[in-house]
Amino acid sequence: MPPTLDLFQTLPAPTIANLRQADRRWHQLRHQAQPPPALVIEEQATPLGGVDWDLIICGGTLGILLGTSLAQRGWRVLLLERGVLRGRDQEWNISRSELAVLLELELLTADQLETAISSEFKANRIQFEGGPAIWVEDVLTVGVDPVFLLATLKARFLAVGGHLQEQVSFTSATVHPDGVALQAGTLLKTRLMLDAMGHFSPLVAQARQGQQPAGICLVVGTCSQGLPSLSTGDLLVSRTPIQNHCQYFWEAFPAREGRTTYLFTYADLHPQRPSLEQLFRDYLQQLPEYQGCSSAEIKIQRALFGMFPSYERSPLQFPWHRIMPIGDSSGSQSPLSFGGFGAMLRHLPRLDSGLHEALSTDSLDASALHQLQPYQPNLSATWLFQESMRAPADRNLDPQQINQLLITVFQVMETLGDPILKPFLQDIVQFPALSQTLLRISITHPQLTPKILGHVGMGALLKWLPHFARLGLYHELYQRIPILTSWCQSLTPKQQYHWHRQFDAWTYGSGHDYDKQ
Repeated sequence: MPPTLDLFQTLPAPTIANLRQADRRWHQLRHQAQPPPALVIEEQATPLGGVDWDLIICGGTLGILLGTSLAQRGWRVLLLERGVLRGRDQEWNISRSELAVLLELELLTADQLETAISSEFKANRIQFEGGPAIWVEDVLTVGVDPVFLLATLKARFLAVGGHLQEQVSFTSATVHPDGVALQAGTLLKTRLMLDAMGHFSPLVAQARQGQQPAGICLVVGTCSQGLPSLSTGDLLVSRTPIQNHCQYFWEAFPAREGRTTYLFTYADLHPQRPSLEQLFRDYLQQLPEYQGCSSAEIKIQRALFGMFPSYERSPLQFPWHRIMPIGDSSGSQSPLSFGGFGAMLRHLPRLDSGLHEALSTDSLDASALHQLQPYQPNLSATWLFQESMRAPADRNLDPQQINQLLITVFQVMETLGDPILKPFLQDIVQFPALSQTLLRISITHPQLTPKILGHVGMGALLKWLPHFARLGLYHELYQRIPILTSWCQSLTPKQQYHWHRQFDAWTYGSGHDYDKQ
């Protein structure tokens, strides 16, 4: 296997440039040397005096999902994409049950959905060094072809009256009392703007006002041929103890044309954290042994790398009227996840119905839109898990501490059964499942609690406890929704909008949206 730089020199030049660009951004984060965010949003008190669109979505890769569903409802939707709207040649792994929303919202036909599924396998492995393997079925065992999916959605979007402008970049916007004026090559006027431009959107940067991420997930990987043909995948596997203050995890999925393999680690912003190139070197060194082949057999088709920031203040709520983040821009996935596709599908039903109501009732002020990206205690509760899976950069842990912790936790969840284990693996935390797991661990492994406290610190635990308590509260409030729904029908449409958003917050914030899959 050639050195990392030589490997990238065999791939298209943009790959090398993108790696270096990502590493420059990661270096700026670690050394707190980021330039001040550009001010791309301003507000004016004068009316706009008319609009051409009900909704403009900036960012097409995930924005096309919501854009198509809202265009089907009859809204005037414009989608802006800075490049050509085309999926990557890299499968998105997801659970089959999560794809049902594409049929429910009539974004795909049953035949189109089956065509979009380019690979499917039976089970994924969870295993940590020194522990037994745990096998789980129907969790991220489906590989979706993004090229076919986005092409099909694009055709559907245009067929139902949506409008698409490709190779058009958002520049700035001015918020007026009655609409938003966007600059994107030309002046565009809309009632509502959605930001689907991702973690590093200029709107996100301005809204966060220089706030540093609380954690980072660093990911490198490849789509490769020449690896042994396996009918199973790896969902969460560690093969080494802590090294260089990093606990490495592997993820690997069979794909239609080879195998997709990732190496990832959770990190803070300590200056000594490794660069993405350093992480890739470790990946290339360990890949042959992990996959059980020689380096000469591996034929890399595509290199994958990225960093996924997470913030304690998530989901993000923009301070402006008539503008709202969705997808990765909103931070709606947990700090354990680096896959925005699954999170977008999970929240698609509530965003579709919520935005339809918001447009219908003109509930487009900042306060009303905040209810579409509400506090979700099940997301906030996962912060403790990320911190427990992250090796501190400023002190030494027992090299096997994280592995031993995860072996214990996952063995307990396996004993409690799939209703406990599967939601967690799909990035959904529920109060009964979490309570049962913690109770069982405290009884059967009492020595683990002081180790966790020594690892994450008392401060992290004290910050976590209120989220855990609210998770329990939301679980109880969710049970009251059927009673309140009948009463809600007597309210005005605008009042119903607010109560429906509260019901969504209790449902998703308690993880009970999983029950509807």
